[in-house]
Amino acid sequence: MEPRISIITLGVTDLARSHRFYADGLGLPTTRTPSDGIVFFQTQGTTLALFPYAELAADIGPEYAGPRAKFSGITLAHNVRTREEVDAVLAAAASAGAVIVKAADDTDWGGYSGYFADPDGYLWEVAWGAFPFNDDGSLAVG
Repeated sequence: MEPRISIITLGVTDLARSHRFYADGLGLPTTRTPSDGIVFFQTQGTTLALFPYAELAADIGPEYAGPRAKFSGITLAHNVRTREEVDAVLAAAASAGAVIVKAADDTDWGGYSGYFADPDGYLWEVAWGAFPFNDDGSLAVG
């Protein structure tokens, strides 16, 4: 397997609402609309997809058809280049309808980060510090 994550798909309960949150609220680029049945956002390195939760669960198998736990054990991260950007991105997310679940603060690893929950409760960390960026915008994690 090549070391790459191609697409991260979030199962969402309201595709139109989630499209508005990510496209209009956070400004992620897309050429898709909810009427396409799935929405793709092109980010640097990985594509973020939104797909109706029930359809995604059915695609995996009937044993996954139940409700999603509040914390699934997975977080998504958006690293920024400056400490000030953490607060700016968290503020933009809150303005778009996110819930700030952990205000930005200094971390025990020497950085600065906070968390928001998107309209379906997916947790995003917004972080600064620790890792420099490669020329293509990806993290240089060594």
